[in-house]
Amino acid sequence: MAKQPKFDLAFSPDVLDHLDAIDQKHHGALQRIMEEQLSRTPDKETRNRKPLRRPAPFGASWELRCGAQDRFRVSYKISPEEHLVGVVAIGVKEGSKLFFGGEEFKP
Repeated sequence: MAKQPKFDLAFSPDVLDHLDAIDQKHHGALQRIMEEQLSRTPDKETRNRKPLRRPAPFGASWELRCGAQDRFRVSYKISPEEHLVGVVAIGVKEGSKLFFGGEEFKP
């Protein structure tokens, strides 16, 4: 079986602001999980990786749930022809609310 080509990860400028609102002790784990989950099969639906319905945060088309109790949400777009995953937002789920950069997302 042929090995899947690797996708490169690209981060929008907003992601830096979103990471500033997340405790730094989680940054390494988030980076590792994004690399593991999004570099090979970002468009394969799993328990923690799902296509999004509209309205989606920052125009994302997919979401990766990760961290303790799936607390973090990585919103991304896929460009299959360029083998590129564009991470457009990283949020924190608190109860039924989703926050990006400390601000609640309201669809």
